[in-house]
Amino acid sequence: MKQTILTSTREDAYRLLSACYYAPTAALLEEDCCTALAQLLSNVSNEAAVRAAEAAHVLGETSLEPQLVEYSRLFLGPFKLVAPPYGSVWLDKQKTVMGDSTARVAAFYHAQGLQLTDDFPELPDHIAVELEFLSYLAFKEREAGSCSDNAAVEGLRQAQLDFINTFMLPWLLPFTEAIIKDGEAPFYQAIARCTADFVTADVINLQELARA
Repeated sequence: MKQTILTSTREDAYRLLSACYYAPTAALLEEDCCTALAQLLSNVSNEAAVRAAEAAHVLGETSLEPQLVEYSRLFLGPFKLVAPPYGSVWLDKQKTVMGDSTARVAAFYHAQGLQLTDDFPELPDHIAVELEFLSYLAFKEREAGSCSDNAAVEGLRQAQLDFINTFMLPWLLPFTEAIIKDGEAPFYQAIARCTADFVTADVINLQELARA
């Protein structure tokens, strides 16, 4: 039962983090998702929980418009982006969107039974999509665990480790560091620190489970 609760926590934490990297909406402020995230992460990573609480505090003291401005400046342009939210910009030699690594990420999704629809508004290697994918894998792991399908649980844990180590960690840390060093968007600074702390802690967690 303890492991099922942990997997459910990870599932929800990845989902809430993903929501923070889409363009902000009124719901992000009204639903207080960062407070919920802080509560979840208190069972996983104290450092990440503190950062989520900081993000919740910033949202509680601001309005939607300044967050939209900061989101656009960091992630959309039109001027030079502080932190492009696409893995291929950081991983591929061409440093552009839709690079070779983007296709490999899409292939990984497909291997796990997922395919982005043609009208989906983001590319496969957008940070929010990758975080949402990890939430999905944690959900599938929890589902397999509830059926006592140990082989499926082990396979899904390995899939999560493979995805994080191959497609996320190599660019997550420089991506979050760019947001932190920018120093002008306190909400996204807190979320960047939270993301880096949580994903790093989760890799250790998954590795320990694999050795158990």
